[in-house]
Amino acid sequence: MQTFEYKVVPAPNRGEKAPGLKTPGDRFAHALAQLMNDLARDGWEYVRADTLPSEERAGITRRTTVYHSVLVFRRPRGEKQAEEAPRRLLAVDAPTGRAPRLRHEGEARAPGSDAKRD
Repeated sequence: MQTFEYKVVPAPNRGEKAPGLKTPGDRFAHALAQLMNDLARDGWEYVRADTLPSEERAGITRRTTVYHSVLVFRRPRGEKQAEEAPRRLLAVDAPTGRAPRLRHEGEARAPGSDAKRD
């Protein structure tokens, strides 16, 4: 079975100047193409772009939700790499309203976790 490793990078916020590029759209497309080509040289294949929410601090006591655009890439993982890399699983004892934390395969569950096992 083919396995992949993934890389998520922030999308460019603004374009980059280059000879012959006059409009902001052309400059932005150039910056995006340059980023994608740099990663492609290292074997990364473009999968998709996503805009995801992130809760951030706004002042001392307030929080606000901002949205970040990210680019998702993947590349095939070699059999040797797949065996050596530790598997990561979602912890089932995550607090309500928060994203679950990742734990390594074989890592013990948190004490008092009352999650059901399959």
